[in-house]
Amino acid sequence: MATILSAQCTDKMVNRLSPKLFEKYRTPEDLAHAKIEELQRDIHSCGHFRVKAKYLKTASAMLIEKFNGKVPETMEELLTLPGVGRKTAAVILYAVFKKNDGIAVDTHVFRVARRLGLSNGKTQASIERDLMEQTPRAQWGKLHTLLIMHGRTICTARNRKCGTCMFCEECPSSWVRRKKDLANE
Repeated sequence: MATILSAQCTDKMVNRLSPKLFEKYRTPEDLAHAKIEELQRDIHSCGHFRVKAKYLKTASAMLIEKFNGKVPETMEELLTLPGVGRKTAAVILYAVFKKNDGIAVDTHVFRVARRLGLSNGKTQASIERDLMEQTPRAQWGKLHTLLIMHGRTICTARNRKCGTCMFCEECPSSWVRRKKDLANE
């Protein structure tokens, strides 16, 4: 549920909504049988709440019908659920089943991978492909987590903290490195 809500929504908002939703909708059956208007009200503070409410209801119904109410354990099966793309599926597979079947590329991973020069990709798919080629499969889930944390705390979208970054000497985007290069000219 939380991973479907997370698209185009801040982690802070998802973390605020999730406990209330899990309390109210304890099973896929609860969500599948919820009134769409009520579900929309419950998640209205999250972006695209109308579409997400529909995804939650239909994905829950599909979980019941196709998967006996259980979350599927493969990328292929997860991708059949409405509202579930590669990013969401990769997060579920790693967080729930400790399976490394992809690298979830969210806004933080996208930004950090490009700034560190790990990828020149312009799409989530191309960045995921580049990261998977460079990283042992057993480390994909951990890499995703580390890049997100780095993007949230150090390599932020605005006001990045290059001076405190452990990669500042090597990072092609670091203002610390650029200052050093200018001083050495």
